[in-house]
Order: sequence, then structure tokens, then C-alpha cells
Amino acid sequence: MESKTISVVTGGSGFVGSHMVDLLIEKGHIVKCIVRESSNLRWLENKPVEIIKCGLFDTHALEDVLKDADYLFHIAGVVKAKRNEDYLRGNVETTKNLLGTVVKVNPGIKRVLIVSSQTASGPSKSDLANNEETEPRPITRYGKSKLAQERLAQSFMDKIPITIIRAPAVYGERDTEIYLVLKTYKNGLMTMVGFDEKKVSIIYVKDLANGMYLAATKENAESQTYFISSKEYYTWHRISKAISAAMGKKAVTLRFPHFLVYTVAFFAELFSLFSSKAATFNIEKARDFVQRYWTCDITKAEKELGYTPEFSLEDGMKRTVEWYRSEKWL
Repeated sequence: MESKTISVVTGGSGFVGSHMVDLLIEKGHIVKCIVRESSNLRWLENKPVEIIKCGLFDTHALEDVLKDADYLFHIAGVVKAKRNEDYLRGNVETTKNLLGTVVKVNPGIKRVLIVSSQTASGPSKSDLANNEETEPRPITRYGKSKLAQERLAQSFMDKIPITIIRAPAVYGERDTEIYLVLKTYKNGLMTMVGFDEKKVSIIYVKDLANGMYLAATKENAESQTYFISSKEYYTWHRISKAISAAMGKKAVTLRFPHFLVYTVAFFAELFSLFSSKAATFNIEKARDFVQRYWTCDITKAEKELGYTPEFSLEDGMKRTVEWYRSEKWL
């Protein structure tokens, strides 16, 4: 009897992770999800997955779940935190513990996929997009922690087969970030940062999951790093038009000067001092927003993985809006 492929996913209860889980189930994999005790499992309910509530520091439990794995998709991470130590603990120390465990109990694993971020590379300096050879220049603590995660992963590449992918901003069904933009748009307002024309790489979540699967399963991808993103670079005007078409309405565009973006971020961060939670919007996020170019080149992924984004911005946005409406979010 042919044995089934076992894939272990960290962060499977989240936005990107749950879409990766869906794709793995579709591909016929046995899927095991490592989650925290406090994780909301709504996107995994009624799916044929095994839930392991051990977090990423319970080495004994990790050994048990990883010893038979064919693939490990490490998607979990910390995207906002108050202290630098929390970014490092959530993005670097967890990865070190996972990879050390794999080396110990399953060095013959087919592949470990590490999901990093475009922020590890930093913004593009000009209209010329960053590629995998661009010298990384992260500008936030989050970006620096993701670069540290990449470098840690590279130090394990002589022991186990690892591939790193960098994702840009992601949108799609189940996301709570783009949802806030769409909710504001529904109320008749589209906000933009600055008066210069900014360009960004963004990706629809199903295209990202497909790119991640290719990166994990292609033999020639071992020990490589890839940007998995849209082929096109988008202005915020184009994104606004795609939202307008998907929503079937227009909104008033309001541009915020950079100094005002920093001012709002300053006060958001100040108020967060009185809360146990990190501010969603802070000075570092403002620094991200005011950059003119956040673009990355996917030529390497196209050539080596055969990766091609399937969904246009307009298609992806339409599907996203339809899902929000069906879920009564909009």
C-alpha cells in the first residue's frame, strides 16, 4: 500500500497558513498543524487535519510530530510586537528550535519551507525591483528579524534540505488587514499615503500558496531563496480601481501627507504603552508606508520553479470582496 505524504504546517490556523493547508489537502497530503493553545481554529474546522496544540518550544511534542514528516511548512511568525526580543523570539528562536528538532529526529525530510518576507530585503531603491541578489536592507525590527531568520535557516542548509520564500503584502479571503481597507472603502473613503506615485508588489493568497508548494517540492529549489509575488507592480491608484470594480462603487480618495502618517503612528504607539497589546499601526509601520517602492522581481521563481501567478489583481480582489460579502463581513 502506497504511503501518503505527510506535511506539517506551523501557522496553519492563520490567514496564509490556512490556505496552504487547503492546497495540501487538495494535493492529497496528510496534514498536521502545530498551533498554540490560544489559537483560533475557525479556518481549520471540519477539515481533515490533525491539530497539535504544542506551540514551537515544546521540543518533546515537536519531535513526535516531526519524526515522520515529509515536508515542513514553517509559516508561523510574529508580525507585531512591543519589544525587539519578542520579534526575535517569535521569528528566529522558534525557527532554530524547529530546525534543530528536524536535524535530530528527521534529517531525511524531503524539504523544509521557511516563509520569510519582502521586508527582509527592504524597499526597492528605485523603479528597479529587488531580486534575490539585492543586498538586504530591512528598515524595521520585523524585517530585521525575518532576515535573521533567513540567515539562521541558511546555517542549517548543510544538514537538511531547506528553501526560503519571501512574500510581499498578501490579500485574499480570511485576511483581516485588507478587510479594513475595504470596509473604509464601503463607507466611501479610499486613503492613500503621500502625494508621490508609489509602486508595490502584492499577491493574492492562492497564488502565494501555489508558489510555496512549488518551492517546497521542486528538487532544484533546495538551498535557494525566492520572491513569490505578483509579476506586475501596482500603483495605489490601480489598486483603488480594482477595489472599485470589485465593490461596484466609487469612493473619495483622501491623501495623507507623510508627516501626518508619522503623527498618527506616534500617537497610536503612545496609546499602546497603556495596553498589553502592540499597536497595529506604529512608527515602523509608517516608515514602511511612506516608501516609494516596495517591488520585487519574480524572474528566478518563474525560471526555476515554473511559477506563474494565476490571478490578476482585479480577479483576486473580486474573489476577496465576494467572500467578505458571503461571510457578512461587508
